[in-house]
Amino acid sequence: MLISLLLIAFVAAGGMALTYLIVDEESFLWRASAGTVIGSAILGTLLFVISSIIGLSWTTSAICLAIACIPIALFWRRDVRARFRQDRQRAGGKLQGANAEKMFRFAYYAFFFLIFWMFFDRTYYELADGIYTGGSQNLGDLPLHLGAIFSFTEGSNFPPQNPSWAGAKFAYPFVSDLLTAGFMKLGADLRNAMFVQNVAWAFSLLVLLERFTFKITGSRLAGRFAPALLFLSGGFGFLWFFKDYWESGKSLFDILWHMPRDYTIGDHFRWGNSMVVLFMTQRSLLLGMPLTIIVLGYLWQTFSRAEAAYKENISLFRRFSIPLLIGMFAGMLPLIHLHSLVVLFIVTAVLFGIQHQKWREWIAFGFGVSLIAVPELIWSMTGTASDTAKFFDWHFGWDSRKDNILWFWIKNTGLLIPLIALGIYLYWNKPEPAATKKRVHETVPSHDVKLLLLFYIPFVLLFLIGNIAKLAPWEWDNIKILIYWFIGSLPFVAFALARAWDSKSVWRPAALLLLLVLVMSGSLDVWRTISGQISMRVFDTDAINIAQQIKRKTEPRSLILNAPTYNSPVVLSGRQSLMRYSGHLSSHGIDYLPRENDVKRIYEGGSVSEMLLKKYNIEYVLISPEERNTLKANEGFFKKYPIAAEAGQVRLYRIE
Repeated sequence: MLISLLLIAFVAAGGMALTYLIVDEESFLWRASAGTVIGSAILGTLLFVISSIIGLSWTTSAICLAIACIPIALFWRRDVRARFRQDRQRAGGKLQGANAEKMFRFAYYAFFFLIFWMFFDRTYYELADGIYTGGSQNLGDLPLHLGAIFSFTEGSNFPPQNPSWAGAKFAYPFVSDLLTAGFMKLGADLRNAMFVQNVAWAFSLLVLLERFTFKITGSRLAGRFAPALLFLSGGFGFLWFFKDYWESGKSLFDILWHMPRDYTIGDHFRWGNSMVVLFMTQRSLLLGMPLTIIVLGYLWQTFSRAEAAYKENISLFRRFSIPLLIGMFAGMLPLIHLHSLVVLFIVTAVLFGIQHQKWREWIAFGFGVSLIAVPELIWSMTGTASDTAKFFDWHFGWDSRKDNILWFWIKNTGLLIPLIALGIYLYWNKPEPAATKKRVHETVPSHDVKLLLLFYIPFVLLFLIGNIAKLAPWEWDNIKILIYWFIGSLPFVAFALARAWDSKSVWRPAALLLLLVLVMSGSLDVWRTISGQISMRVFDTDAINIAQQIKRKTEPRSLILNAPTYNSPVVLSGRQSLMRYSGHLSSHGIDYLPRENDVKRIYEGGSVSEMLLKKYNIEYVLISPEERNTLKANEGFFKKYPIAAEAGQVRLYRIE
């Protein structure tokens, strides 16, 4: 783990140096968090570009890391070094002495760091009988990410081709997995590299969201509430938990350690806790969201500032270089998390329409985005197997199924929507704080209420779009857009809770009760994960052993035929499959049915099989219990070919 920690530290240092070019006044912790995210995005993009030219190796990864660390040279500038020293001294001062506020701050960060540590430790682990995951929604997603990572480290997959669908570009945002592969080439272990990156990105998201909420609301306490509402999000599922508890006849302690199901995702609920359904399963969002929040923070600053005072305090060069640089950060999103870029496009377009008088900054930002995003989009959209027509259709009610749409959202998000309305009302009527006010939750002047409500318009639009249209082949994937409506709404909810707590009357216990209702269901699902109640085997020992043999006995870019399942042993070998899990392929807009029929016909054997083997240039055919049971593989037909590898009940035949 030491190697992974050192690597993420180098990445963070380079990114942190760049924050001094875009923000004058920020805390040391914010800069470290933003630096981790920015540095990771830069390193991932460099790995993609350079590895596509010369391949991924120890040398390539070292070169990319060295380039990503070049911004550290900014610390040799006197002004940057002075501000860094000041930020470090302020951070040190916050750790000195002991009082209730400092203890609360330390306990707050320590609590979430411990949660992240224990939660992401369950993403991927190995036991004597195979590879496991402890995430209830990670059974299919873990192999998807492992397949991408191993295709980079073992399969020489550059320029990146889709390891699950031979002959097409890898259109799925893969930078987070490429970063893991880069760490592995520098000596890191797979599990530790994934773990350290996940924890670092999650903690960075915590800090960035806290600060984003504080900037919008002027309430430090609201800033503390917002990450809790995100990471422990849920609806009224806890009522179903108490129903299960009552009907089980078990003690509360027993059922908490043996929970029968999740309470934010399943037959009754579709929103899902963000940790369980998004951040463990979709590593691309775990990196893409904090990067997006950095950009949203800049957009809010631009949207809300007084233009005359701003022009007096900043040079003309910085006035345009800052949006250009931040735009370039956003421009890396197509290969990190494309839906986040779509969100930024919608938000920026609406804000530009509202405040077109700041068109110079908006255009500079857009130009920065285009410099990076357009080439990436052109690359990813040419040669892909995805049908873009499947990524939009009219579809009312998101994934509400047979539920009434109003009841669906209340059931899935609990008191969130009423508290959004309450937060807007309270913000509208909030008093202007005194300049000398020292309360923990209000330390900056209020913004114009109308500005905040106007800034919220694009997030409401995201919610409306997510409920009337399908923005992906699988309607549930709209959550990649809807989660940003949730992010944009959190400041209002958190502000309402902070105001209730500040009242020091009957509303203070009411604030605690409201917070408990908002996070109880999500907390139950997160607890179910970190307590080790879920343990699902993804790959058995035969799969691991045959994968090791495949890596030794076949060429890195070999094409292998296997059953279209999510956990084929081929995943662990890094070799390319003709076709893998149809669920993943359909969600990526790939018309898999004709090829799936051909896969079935090949496994049937005979003259048609030989013809199709030649058509697809299949080099190896895998036969395991999966192929025998689901495809009725005619192994007698394939016995005329030599066995290239064998482990237990799994055999790999070389097609000659």
